Amino acid sequence: MATYAIGDVQGCFDELKALLAQINFNSDRDQLWFCGDLVNRGPKSLETLRYIHSLEDNAITVLGNHDLHLLAIAYAHKKLGKKDTLYNILQADDAAKLLNWLRHQPLAFHDKKRKITLLHAGTHPDWSIKKTLKLAREVEQVLQSDNHINFYKHMYGDKPFIWNNSLSGWSRYRFITNILTRLRYCDEQGKPALNVKGAPGSQADFLFPWYEMAKRKSQHDTIIFGHWSTLPHAGLTSINNTYAIDSGCLWGGMLTAMRIDVEPFEYTRLNCPGAQTPQRNIR
Repeated sequence: MATYAIGDVQGCFDELKALLAQINFNSDRDQLWFCGDLVNRGPKSLETLRYIHSLEDNAITVLGNHDLHLLAIAYAHKKLGKKDTLYNILQADDAAKLLNWLRHQPLAFHDKKRKITLLHAGTHPDWSIKKTLKLAREVEQVLQSDNHINFYKHMYGDKPFIWNNSLSGWSRYRFITNILTRLRYCDEQGKPALNVKGAPGSQADFLFPWYEMAKRKSQHDTIIFGHWSTLPHAGLTSINNTYAIDSGCLWGGMLTAMRIDVEPFEYTRLNCPGAQTPQRNIR
């Protein structure tokens, strides 16, 4: 059995199928790990969601910010944005089944045997992997409860900026969610800069990629993540035990599959035509 981690698909279903053909994926034998953002911006979000749902135990996925955005639109009646490509999901006959499945997916996944953690964006430098998983579970319990609609109503926003164990309620859940699904840069105190999206070198001097923080408590743990398509090393190599695999398929980059049941990990990359006009530094 082969196991592959797949970068952000974002509704690029044709490219996903082409990549799976390239790696000779067998749905009866192999397993796929998706690092979140299954949907949105690409042309075939419904087909992507249906396919990954159909894989059942042969697919593991964590939730990304676009997946949570879909849930907020569906359940809390948030408005579709101009660039959202989620309408077909909302109108589908099987929408209720797909959305219920999606909100029961984790924000973080840890394989104890392989000692690998799968996240969408990153983790706070003050959080160990054990703490990351514990905090993720707090939010997952809300998402999977009857109170999930209230969660979406309070999900949006950048505050609070500073982590404190005493944070409670929606502020606590929002901070955890922002770290796990939106983080790229933070300052030396761990304050996230959630609206800074460019490649390393373009940020202010006081900001650092989360995976380069010198005292990061998860620095000895293997982490796979997506979300950051402007990283030049995404889908090519690792930095500080972290593996970035969002190589920008949506924007005319590549879709990456990283085989993780072999050592060293093996990368397969598919050239993508770009579902949206490439704007490599502003998404």
